[in-house]
Amino acid sequence: MGIVPEIVRILLPMIIVGGIAVFVVFRMKHKYKKGTLGKKKSKGAQNLLDSLIPFGMMIGSAVAVLLSIIFSLSLLTSIVFGAGLGLLFGYFAYEIYSKKAESY
Repeated sequence: MGIVPEIVRILLPMIIVGGIAVFVVFRMKHKYKKGTLGKKKSKGAQNLLDSLIPFGMMIGSAVAVLLSIIFSLSLLTSIVFGAGLGLLFGYFAYEIYSKKAESY
C-alpha cells in the first residue's frame, strides 16, 4: 500500500470528527452570545439538558466498541467516529430538548 493512502486513512477520521467538533463548539458559542442557550425550570430537567452532549459521546463510543467487536473494524478508528457522531447526535438532542416545553 502506498504512503499517501495510508496517511489519508490515518488522518481522515481526525479531520471528519474535528470538523464535527468545531461545528458543535461554534454553534454553542453562537447560542451563548445570543443568550439562547436552553433553560429549563426544574433542576433535574436542566441537568439532563446539560448532560445530553456528553451522554451522546459516551453512547457513541460504546456503540463503536461493540461494532468494532462484531465487524472487523479498527478499534481506534471506531471510537473516534463513535465519539464524533455521538457528539453530533448529542447536540441535536440538546437542540430538540431545549425547545420542548416542560410538562408537570
